[in-house]
Amino acid sequence: MEARLAFPQESPPLSIISAAKIAGVSIIIDPTLASGSVPTLHFSSGDFIHGVNTILRYIARAASVSSFYGQDDIQAAHVDQWLEYASVILSGSEFEVACSFIDGYLATRTFLVGYGLSIADIVVWSNLTGTGQRWESLRRSKKYQSLVRWFNSVAADYADTLDEVTSAYVGKRGIGKSPAPSLKEKMPGLKENASGHEIDLPGAKVGDVCVRFAPEPSGYLHIGHAKAALLNKYFAERYKGRLIVRFDDTNPSKESNEFVENVLKDIETLGVKYDVVTYTSDYFPKLMEMAESLIKQGKAYIDDTPKEQMRSERMDGVESKCRNSTVEENLLLWKEMVNGTKRGTQCCVRGKLDMQDPNKSLRDPVYYRCNPDPHHRVGSKYKVYPTYDFACPFVDALEGVTHALRSSEYHDRNAQYYRILQDMGLRRVEIYEFSRLNMVYTVLSKRKLLWFVQNKKVEDWTDPRFPTVQGIVRRGLKIEALIQFILEQGASKNLNLMEWDKLWTINKKIVDPVCGRHTAVLKDKCVLLTLTNGPEEPFVRILPRHKKHEGAGKKATTFANRIWLEYADASVISVGEEVTLMDWGNAIIREIKTDNGTVTQLVGELHLEGSVKMTKLKLTWLSDIEDLVSLSLVDFDYLINKKKLEEDEDFLDNLNPCTRREALALGDPNMRNVKKGEVIQLERKGYYRCDVPFVRSSKPIMPFAIPDGRQKSTSIVTGA
Repeated sequence: MEARLAFPQESPPLSIISAAKIAGVSIIIDPTLASGSVPTLHFSSGDFIHGVNTILRYIARAASVSSFYGQDDIQAAHVDQWLEYASVILSGSEFEVACSFIDGYLATRTFLVGYGLSIADIVVWSNLTGTGQRWESLRRSKKYQSLVRWFNSVAADYADTLDEVTSAYVGKRGIGKSPAPSLKEKMPGLKENASGHEIDLPGAKVGDVCVRFAPEPSGYLHIGHAKAALLNKYFAERYKGRLIVRFDDTNPSKESNEFVENVLKDIETLGVKYDVVTYTSDYFPKLMEMAESLIKQGKAYIDDTPKEQMRSERMDGVESKCRNSTVEENLLLWKEMVNGTKRGTQCCVRGKLDMQDPNKSLRDPVYYRCNPDPHHRVGSKYKVYPTYDFACPFVDALEGVTHALRSSEYHDRNAQYYRILQDMGLRRVEIYEFSRLNMVYTVLSKRKLLWFVQNKKVEDWTDPRFPTVQGIVRRGLKIEALIQFILEQGASKNLNLMEWDKLWTINKKIVDPVCGRHTAVLKDKCVLLTLTNGPEEPFVRILPRHKKHEGAGKKATTFANRIWLEYADASVISVGEEVTLMDWGNAIIREIKTDNGTVTQLVGELHLEGSVKMTKLKLTWLSDIEDLVSLSLVDFDYLINKKKLEEDEDFLDNLNPCTRREALALGDPNMRNVKKGEVIQLERKGYYRCDVPFVRSSKPIMPFAIPDGRQKSTSIVTGA
């Protein structure tokens, strides 16, 4: 079907024009739209579609190239992601950041998706070409060899077509100039500095950078950890450096192998590729040697001051009575600590820094403590363990870390970090700060999250109400959405309280184009509609699970003369009103039966020739057949009921009393085939992730409601 592509003359949509020519989709060029207008594709039938990505998806489906929209559903989803992100990541001041990312992505790939040319390749190629001299300069510099190799390959394979398009449009008005939109809106943390360039790691050199992601194995990774992991990944890739995953396992009372295994699982889920996994416990012997060396040099001492008194003295700048003990006295007590004796357990090792410093982190911090609990890796070999403040700079220096990324909550301890390195006689490691990711109605402290687990307020660390990576994925979040959300925050040092709605809105854009559609009717008070002229015998039609995505597959829909409606719908219908039964046609309601004001039954007749445009109500329905499946629709709420807890507020005083609701429903028979973890849309209800699939008729399927960034609750309402 020939179509007319209308767009503003000053901004021709290069990706659409290129894709259409390669796909063999005939379009007439019409550059007559007003400036700022969205490209529109007009069909001879009178229909039209708006927007670059919408038009590109149409071209991909209509293409004569077999792999243009991927070879399967997963590849199609990847194509959709590239369409969504290409125009963003290849515009603005962070152009080279995007090029570096794609260069790394293409290091082991010939095409962006699968093993053949797809529309994703054409879109990214066109966006690069559209920047004109900006891309050509990078292309000649040979800085991104994998990206250039891929670009040249596409250009050579489709030389005639692409040369024609580029000669006609690149360099014309807006095309070929540096795009006006900045990534500041999309990746504020990767914003420009005064000179217009992206923010760099201080003193970083390509090929020489080493960063580390150092979680404590005392819980599962949550969304805040995910930000740290992804930023480390970003800088390691950008500078072609190394990324170490190091478990900061210095507190045996809180740590376990379960947490280690699940942190590694979460890192893999996030797509973070690392060079090596290490453990602080690998360095326990060397850390003990360093502690003893500092004692001998008079840079550390043993203190037996009670904990609360020590805290008070540090706040007031009062020196400990033990501060001026002799080296010999300190070494004797250090031996008691190492052996875990009763006397030793009364002591700790403190650094002798500056008790008068205005920065209280420098007021003789604790370096070592006794702990009799067995360690998850080394058992009961040690009785003393280093603090994070002592171990972190030491291991960073030994492992060759060049830049330590830390959230800005540690800002006041940066001076301590550098001073400890100096006292140890180790090389300097640069600290680079980023803001901690805080979410509304959410606690991210692992101590507080552990309280919910231990007190049975949630199932476990994977509970869908938890902000853990596994929790939000189980809730229905696609990891691509999480990555995009976090990259949008970037490495900014500005403290932000982020809305969950923004994350779920990104997620909706990913799942909506591909997830299958199904129908469910709440069991509570559902109402039977009898169609007097309906089919005498039920019949089945094979319909698409998604009208705009063939990859979602088909479903069998049964049509009968007795159908179930939601009570919420039945209660607002009037006698004589014409309504639309979705995927069937119109019907006219002739009779409404009630009992004490409650609608109990409807009688009507099909009016399939009626116009769906003229009806007010568009209703979901299910035929009254034995094959309907039982559902338990689950909806969740926040664990705390206050948007932001202040420092002096106890989260226990702000617990949400009801955080999980279930509603029984009937579902269409096709839901027997929905797999565990699959995301679907229940028409007019919302998006759901199947947590418990169909096993047997007596056990309900359990879909979890997925927020869409708009509606607060989905499982107990019909929706609009």
